Amino acid sequence: MNQQPQFQVPTKSSSLNTFSFQNNALYAESIPVMDLMAQYGSPLYVYSRTEIEQNWQQFDEAFGEHPHLICYAVKANSNLAVLNTLANLGSGFDIVSIGELERVIAAGGMPSRCVFSGVAKAKAEIQKALEIGIYCFNVESEGELGRIQSVAKEIGIVAPISIRINPDVDAKTHPYISTGLKENKFGVDVDTALSLYQMAEQSEYLKICGLDYHIGSQISDVLPFIEALDKALELISRLQSDGIKISHLDLGGGIGISYKDEQTINISDYVQSVLSRVGELKILLEPGRAIVGNAGIFVTQVEYLKRNSIKSFAIVDGAMNDLMRPSLYGAYHKAVVVKESSDSIEGKWDLVGPVCETGDFLAKDRDLKLKQGDYIAMMSAGAYGFVLSSNYNTRPRVAEVMVAGNKHTLVRGREEVKSLFENEFFLDEETD
Repeated sequence: MNQQPQFQVPTKSSSLNTFSFQNNALYAESIPVMDLMAQYGSPLYVYSRTEIEQNWQQFDEAFGEHPHLICYAVKANSNLAVLNTLANLGSGFDIVSIGELERVIAAGGMPSRCVFSGVAKAKAEIQKALEIGIYCFNVESEGELGRIQSVAKEIGIVAPISIRINPDVDAKTHPYISTGLKENKFGVDVDTALSLYQMAEQSEYLKICGLDYHIGSQISDVLPFIEALDKALELISRLQSDGIKISHLDLGGGIGISYKDEQTINISDYVQSVLSRVGELKILLEPGRAIVGNAGIFVTQVEYLKRNSIKSFAIVDGAMNDLMRPSLYGAYHKAVVVKESSDSIEGKWDLVGPVCETGDFLAKDRDLKLKQGDYIAMMSAGAYGFVLSSNYNTRPRVAEVMVAGNKHTLVRGREEVKSLFENEFFLDEETD
């Protein structure tokens, strides 16, 4: 049997190998992943609390004493244990629905450290966010600004707002996660932003706090960030000339991680490039994937091995409804065997799931040594993994576990089939 290659998720601030091989077996921090599978079953998401903490601290420490707020993007992974871990560090949060805000509060986060993003805020969401006392709304359109003003007037609360500009910068990422081009639905152009700020300045129920942009996700080049920053600073200068004060600049998120062998942005260098341009302006940052992406894995078990004249399939118990990214984006996740056996079959395998769709795959053409019953870990699955999962094919969503050193905790139980249709009802035959 060949030695299992060493695999380590890169962490810039820690000597800890979050997910590493010891004696040919994959460990999550100090715990054998095989032990977790024996206790919690398959498929399973596993998160490292230490990795999450260190990744967040890397952003926070890069700013030093400069006024700033790191607002974790809840949409990346909204598990309460993840949010609680970050809340305990003093994190802010970037939320895009009232449900995410309720999650943050349930996890111990402070509403006063939450920015409310998203293009379709409903009236009820705006009212509740105002009553709870969020830090700021990131406003995406003239219609939304008018609605926020109307709701604020109705309940007698001044609404803190920031206008999200669309800087028309190409982030050179997947088109589904590009958000800073004119053809994207997010934000407004600079000229529209000027008029919206002027409208807000005239309202006694709106308080201008900042300016916001977000150009996309999984970005690996710092230049688009700097191009967007320079455009934002130019607009802030124009606003100041009109007597409109901007107290913070929200840079959004989007910093990519290494899924395969990609070069990633040096956080400290990026932050220093920002600070050299912004003077004393308070900076908000909204990292999500960069905090949790490499802090999680998705583990699935091989049910069958199937080969024909041109293909070898490993049919696993995890599916596209559990880990959507490969089917949705063609996204790549490293696949490693949790513990190889001497009788494994070497080959180039497609990892496919039980869902009745040809698009149901987790990986294609991977060189692996497998046998029936093996566990396979899909690495870098902490972001946009469980949060994108569904009950397609009436499949219960999987369990989530968090590890910290040599301790592990079930942080979301596995769903049961009966719970999937408990809110469904038969037609009442006596109703006309």
